Parts: sequence; C-alpha cells; structure tokens
Amino acid sequence: MKISIISAVYNAQNSIEKTIQSVLNQDYNEIEYIIIDGKSADKTLEMVNKYTSKISIIISEPDAGIYDALNKGIKRATGEYIGILHADDVLAHSKVISDVVAQLQFTSTDALYADLQYWNGSKLHRDWISGKFDAQKFYYGWMPPHPTFFCKKSIFEQFGYYNLNLKLAADYELMLRFLLKYKISVSYLAQTISIMQVGGMSNVSVKNRLEANREDKLAWEINKLKPYFFTFWLKPIRKIGQFLKPYLLSK
Repeated sequence: MKISIISAVYNAQNSIEKTIQSVLNQDYNEIEYIIIDGKSADKTLEMVNKYTSKISIIISEPDAGIYDALNKGIKRATGEYIGILHADDVLAHSKVISDVVAQLQFTSTDALYADLQYWNGSKLHRDWISGKFDAQKFYYGWMPPHPTFFCKKSIFEQFGYYNLNLKLAADYELMLRFLLKYKISVSYLAQTISIMQVGGMSNVSVKNRLEANREDKLAWEINKLKPYFFTFWLKPIRKIGQFLKPYLLSK
C-alpha cells in the first residue's frame, strides 16, 4: 500500500527540516512524499532541496494559500491513501506510517484518524485524544484532528477537494462533508501520531478565531446540514479537557 504525505510550505526555514526528517525516518518504505512550496522568500527551498533525491515531488510556485497547495498535492499524489503533515509539524515516531497502514489493512476503511499533541517548545501544551468515531458527535462540537486524517485519494476524486472559499475552516468542512454528509467509512487509531507546535491560522488571534467560527457555520450551510443550536458553542468548550493533562503534568 502506497501512502502519499503532503506538506504545504511557505517561509518555514526554521522548521521544515525537522518535518522532512520525520517522514524520511519512517520504517515504512512505500511512502510518496510531496512538498508544495508557495514560492518561499526565505531559505525554505534551500532546506528542501537538500533532500531532493528522497522527496518524490517538489513544486515551488505561488498559490492561493495552504488549501490550494494541498489540493495541488492531492491531485499529483499517486498513493492509495493521502495524509497531511504541515511544515511546523512532525510525525510522532518512526512507526507512525507502519501503524497507520496496519490499521487500514485491518479495517479496510476509507479513512483513518488518530490523536494529536500540541507542544510549546519542549512543553506539552494540549493533548487531543480523539476517541472512537460516531458521526453524531459532530452535532456536539466534535471533529477529528485534521493533521492525523488519512483518506483514500478516490474519496477526494469522488466527493471533492478543499473548498478554497474557506480560508480557515476548509479542513473542518472537508471532514464534515466526507464523514457526516457522505458517510465514508473511518477508523480510529488510538495513539498520538502527529505533534504540532502551538499556533495555526485559526488560532493566532481573536479575530481569526471569530472568523473560523463563522466559517464553521458556513461549512454546515454549504453541505445543507443542520446543526443543533448549541453545536458551535460546544466546539471550543470540548477543547478545555485537552489542556487538563498538560496542566496536571506541570504541577
């Protein structure tokens, strides 16, 4: 089973090498690694080109943002399943893809998701334990962590790519569309497979968080789905528990 991993990159000279190494250090051989660079103005491409012989596809050109870059990568991918690894993130250990493949082979599902951790430098900041899948959880503010989401390429071809009209919540809209609207099959891998540094477009400011919330609502409207009146109140509230373990560990 070939797995395609896509990294959308822009001006990430300080972090992209760790991201690349976390992919190249996997113990699974059938990995197609694709890097889509948005014509970075720093030394990002210089870092990427150090690994030219080991990266399957490198594209560097202007784009319309991260979701446009991801769409480019998905359309170029030749793997049966596609995963996303952002430029500031790393795979949690060297057996991540082996474990993902084993789970997919065992379940034969269209998609898979797992657990995610946010780190602030060397300190655990947020521990996102996703839990077993139930489509009804979406109505109670749940979503799987997008950086742990692996999905068949054929599902993208059948049900569409990231919606470029959404700047902050296109990942939420895509998973809502695939998992709730079209009810693709999905399994849960109960382990942390991706580690992110604190940040992210939707969380860097109050303004962005409010805009992301507006786009969350639009995601339901686009798909002609009707949330409960409290769905969008619960979405941020559900995150509170993810900060509890790091808080207790710091005591």
